Amino acid sequence: MGLKNILVINDEAHHCYREKPEPEEEENLKGDERKEAEENNAAARLWISGIEAVNRNLGITRVLDLSATPFFLSGSGYVEGTLFPWTMSDFSLMDAIECGIVKLPRVPVADNIPGAEVPVFRNLWEHIRKEMPKKGRGKGEALDPLMLPTRLQTALEALYGHYKETYDLWMKEGVHVPPCFIVVCNNTSASKLVYDYISGFQRDMGDGTTQLENGRLELFRNFDEFGNPIARPRTLLIDSEQLESGDALDDNFRAMAADEIERFRREIIERTGDVRQAENLTDQELLREAMNTVGKADRLGESIRCVVSVSMLTEGWDANTVTHVLGVRAFGTQLLCEQVIGRALRRQSYDLNEEGLFNVEYADVLGIPFDFNAKPVVAPPIPPRETIQVKAISPDRDALEISFPRVQGYRVELPEERLTASFNDESVMELTPHLVGPSHTTNEGIIGVSVDLNLVHTGDLRYSTLLYHLTHRLLYTRWRDPGEDPKLYLFGQLKRITKTWLDTCLKCKGGTYPAQLMYLSLADMACERITAAITRAEMGKRPIKALLDPYNPVGSTANVKFNTSKTSRWSTKADRSHVNWVILDSDWEAEFCRVAEAHPKVKAYVKNHNLGLEVPYRYGSEARTYLPDFIVRVDDGHGDDDLLNLIVEIKGYRLEDAKEKKATMDTHWVPGVNHLGRFGRWAFAEFTDVYMIQHDFATKVEGEFNKMLEGILHGKA
Repeated sequence: MGLKNILVINDEAHHCYREKPEPEEEENLKGDERKEAEENNAAARLWISGIEAVNRNLGITRVLDLSATPFFLSGSGYVEGTLFPWTMSDFSLMDAIECGIVKLPRVPVADNIPGAEVPVFRNLWEHIRKEMPKKGRGKGEALDPLMLPTRLQTALEALYGHYKETYDLWMKEGVHVPPCFIVVCNNTSASKLVYDYISGFQRDMGDGTTQLENGRLELFRNFDEFGNPIARPRTLLIDSEQLESGDALDDNFRAMAADEIERFRREIIERTGDVRQAENLTDQELLREAMNTVGKADRLGESIRCVVSVSMLTEGWDANTVTHVLGVRAFGTQLLCEQVIGRALRRQSYDLNEEGLFNVEYADVLGIPFDFNAKPVVAPPIPPRETIQVKAISPDRDALEISFPRVQGYRVELPEERLTASFNDESVMELTPHLVGPSHTTNEGIIGVSVDLNLVHTGDLRYSTLLYHLTHRLLYTRWRDPGEDPKLYLFGQLKRITKTWLDTCLKCKGGTYPAQLMYLSLADMACERITAAITRAEMGKRPIKALLDPYNPVGSTANVKFNTSKTSRWSTKADRSHVNWVILDSDWEAEFCRVAEAHPKVKAYVKNHNLGLEVPYRYGSEARTYLPDFIVRVDDGHGDDDLLNLIVEIKGYRLEDAKEKKATMDTHWVPGVNHLGRFGRWAFAEFTDVYMIQHDFATKVEGEFNKMLEGILHGKA
């Protein structure tokens, strides 16, 4: 090559640096944050290595770095957020905000949940992370978009309420494109759930048919009131990592975005009449064109009102119509906060007003803990830990697979005559900000006008709509068996009982509204109270029946697969457990594993860790979920085809709630599941003395065996 003395101009140069060989401090990063840091570090290493190779072979005169955030990233070995030492000029985001050349971000500064140091919606992820799906979850597990965490649904509703006001104002003023609402998620599982919740989706009914669940946010729906896809979709799902890498879309993402891709192809044909042009465009080109033209009239993305993104839309996106941003991911550093918020800060107008200044424009932000005065923070050192994968060993141990029913609640068998309910103090449900999330949040910037985000707009929901929704949920989830048609003849009676409950037992406080019962998680809480009242009225008259999860009624050891760095663990015998490890919570459990594997009557066992066996019960007026410790399959003389499924609880101390758990197992869960007759025979046992555990275990097995014999002798088995 004849090139010499090259001038290199690096755009987005915060991705180009040489990592520190021996970092002074080790960063405490986990999960997605650690993976992101490793990817950033690898990208920076590749970039700077390429420039160094050019310099060795051709010679470089000068390198100019351009970046809006000229700081070291996680994984660099330097304190993240530290300004590059070679920086000659730094015009920071704070400078741009104070000068008014960008929009003014407004973040939560107060809400109506007392006692909290920081408003809930300032750092939403910390309040919902345990309820959100993990990346790469098993393909067999169905995730319901309508079961998003309650506080995430409230955040969406609160921010959407203000978006609707902004949208109406823009339409009134004759603006030709809509404002844009963006949601930034941490992985494809979360983004798909949020996207479906916002825009609508077709629910698989399990019988080969589907049913439309229209989007919960009306202006973002991709389906009309008749269930037909809207020709120009209003909500777009984008995996920005895929687009920025240039790699082909993976199968999962291609399936997620298939509808949008096809609609955009048709739109190009309608606009240009050139079929070949539409056919020759790759999926990446289509999606990138749509994303890049959000807010631009007569372009592919002009109708987009909402963008749901994986990763963070950090660079190269210059839409100027973004008015609202919601973060649904971890934000470990202020650098990341700046990068994401920066997507919303491009001004729509640079025209001067009568005073020769820009009119102020705002961007309202929830879920991104942006701090106007943040400084670099040194992370404390933490030693590395070994990570193992706990999983079912297939196909080698498939003969040891254990299946179990996923019980959601209990009810008595239906009487032939009129249904009744016995409501009491435990039937009362109070909707409060503690339960649903802040119903009033104040957003402010460093200057300018503040704005209140609230749920007032949800008060417009008609009473009859809520009554129908709640009765429908009650009928389909509490009074319907999996695989069976709903008992529609009960709708009238359940509607009468539900109306009584709404009128007498629902209390709304702190700016909440009955409309929050449209959240399925809260609707299920209401259904549980109504079902308990019906069961209470029939208790002692009818047998108990366990209510199964209508969408996922059966769990299995085959679905266990997770990583852990916990050091307290037990390696299982290949002829005793389908799962390779037991993660121990106490020495008691280690002793139990030893005894169970040595006992001749035990054919298989598993620890209930990420297994999914949950027992709903009530402690006082509070609905809780109990996770038993083990499932043990025992040969009690009925043969290998009819083993006894023994649920075992290991207790060192027996507190008051343990009594409620045992009572629920003995009077509701075990008889309810056995009454179904489809899951084999089940029993429950507690072990409370580790020194007598081997004798106690044998006694329990013998006791269950004798009980079965007695049942046969009396004609009850």
